[in-house]
Amino acid sequence: MSNHPNPLLDRTLPVPFDRIDPGDVGPAVTDALTRAEERIEALGAGSGCSYGDVVGELDALTEEVERTWSPVSHLHNVDATPELREAYAAALPEITRFSSRLHHHEGLCRRLRDFAASPAGTTLTGLGRRHLDRTLRDFRRAGAALNPVDKKTLEDLRLELSELGRSFEENLLEETAAYGKVVTDSDTLAGLPETALERAAQLAADRGEEGWLITLDMPSVQAVLQHADDRALRREIHAAYLDRGTAGDRDNRPLVGRILELRRQVAELLGYPDFPDYRLETLMARSGGRVRTFLDELIDRTRPFHDRDTSELEDHARRSGLDALEPWDVGWLMEKLRKERFDVDDEMLRPWFPLDEVQSGLFEIADRLFGLSVERVDNRAVWHPDVGYYEVRDEAGVHLGSFYTDWFPRETKRQGAWMDSLVPGGPTRDGAFDPHLAFIGGNFTPPTPTRPALLTHREVCTLFHEFGHLLHHTASRVEVRARGGVNVAWDWVEVPSQIMENWCWERDALDLFARHYETGEPLPDAMLERLLAARRFMGGWMQMRQLSFANLDLELHRSWRGEVPVMEYAARALRSFVPSDRFVERHILPSFAHLFGGGYASAYYSYIWSETLEADAFSRFAGEGVLNAATGRAFRDCVLAQGDRRDPEELFRDFMGRDPDPGALIRRNLGG
Repeated sequence: MSNHPNPLLDRTLPVPFDRIDPGDVGPAVTDALTRAEERIEALGAGSGCSYGDVVGELDALTEEVERTWSPVSHLHNVDATPELREAYAAALPEITRFSSRLHHHEGLCRRLRDFAASPAGTTLTGLGRRHLDRTLRDFRRAGAALNPVDKKTLEDLRLELSELGRSFEENLLEETAAYGKVVTDSDTLAGLPETALERAAQLAADRGEEGWLITLDMPSVQAVLQHADDRALRREIHAAYLDRGTAGDRDNRPLVGRILELRRQVAELLGYPDFPDYRLETLMARSGGRVRTFLDELIDRTRPFHDRDTSELEDHARRSGLDALEPWDVGWLMEKLRKERFDVDDEMLRPWFPLDEVQSGLFEIADRLFGLSVERVDNRAVWHPDVGYYEVRDEAGVHLGSFYTDWFPRETKRQGAWMDSLVPGGPTRDGAFDPHLAFIGGNFTPPTPTRPALLTHREVCTLFHEFGHLLHHTASRVEVRARGGVNVAWDWVEVPSQIMENWCWERDALDLFARHYETGEPLPDAMLERLLAARRFMGGWMQMRQLSFANLDLELHRSWRGEVPVMEYAARALRSFVPSDRFVERHILPSFAHLFGGGYASAYYSYIWSETLEADAFSRFAGEGVLNAATGRAFRDCVLAQGDRRDPEELFRDFMGRDPDPGALIRRNLGG
């Protein structure tokens, strides 16, 4: 046990991440849960019937637990040392049990029901009414109305699910970190850009190896699959990447089947026909059936464009001397074809997107559009030297929030890019404002000894995307924390993030950050024209790929009942979206962390659902000016600041003045 004051119980900001030790986790969680359970007992036995007595106290005690657990969960994502993982694994069941028992507490349920039926409850309006209704709904969906035996069964199911999700993610982290291929013949790496070669040489040197080291982090994998001329190397890295979580003690395949089975049991125990209908009840889509209709319509509309793109890839494979189009050829062929057709590729653009300049330009856009200024401040209480720390203020100088950035891969860090809402803030009763705290990070190509971190255009879009989530969290002005920021319907939460990607394609925005790292030259007009001309390149293939994952997610949770092995079922579900059986011999399921470690189960469709909405919403910016401050403030006021104050359909109408146009996505992405 640590002999210093427990930093996980420190409520000052910024969070003292540099002082958190794995030994702090257990004592802090025990302390926080003990105090919370004492407050629950007092709340359950009480008799006061004001909003503050009941709903306010419930919010306060759950927020205290979350403040203790949030830094632990965050560190498990960004710095999962073996010691921290052990502490996290030991504490997670207690956190899961607390949540179950909170919603099953008879006295607490009685207090909520009594308040809802009281004059104070029945006359409640506005945000208070919405929050009470949402709270009652959450209790019902958590099994508050079940009999004691079923409550215990549900608690056991949720506990096992949390453990399986943790194991899934840790297996994936270990598998990714364990792989390393040392290449000593430079001819094997022909085609790789200098940035990738320099990094691979550095990785090898760091491990005391001669040559170049290929790993399974995203910059390394993408460099090989998009640029390596050696087909055998592409095949080997493709196989290694998709084989993560398929062997030995780290085999995720049994976990996948068990997770799906347990989710179905949870839904049926709560009275739903299947997990999607349970999961989607609170989202814009409402039901699995409506998502099925949405996906079917979009698949049909995308199919001709996908067929066109597939034919082009197969033709280019033949022209390139390949016997057949294989999965490990697709990225390489796309880059070759894009370069041939548009004279533009990722590596050609990279020098114009130095990370520091991109961030500065993004912050300038946030200031001009939304009236939000971002400034870097000194904070050494971080988990790694690469971490940056920033403050966000509005036009009146109010400190709305702070956030961390962490952009480069590490063996103890999860894959992908994400935003984490570490501490929710918002207006206080005395008219002040408690700042929000958040994190955005990813796994971009890091700097080398000879050049700064240079992003591909796709990575620029990713950075803008995560910053959109951050704005949604930080610009929130909702008085009830549980209804603020990104605590919205899952198929609405991607709208603010996806809409930000549009500015990566606009000359007025690019002029603020797209400058050559050596000369300061802005992105040339001819290069931008070629980039824009290539925007829809392979759009049918890329959109169908996303639809294939959404379809797989929905059908796994809706239809799979163990009649065939889950890997075989997934292969069948994916087959109609790919050119040949070879594309489903290995597939994403054992490493599909969105579904089995993250929160996208039965909701992967939300990416495309949200993209349909944001493609339409951006048309207002396109019409009124992409840096038009009035339009930006309207989006901030109508969407970013509102959280879950009202239904997303209403927020969309507030901003656009009409209902969504479902054809906007097809027109933008595919030109149809």
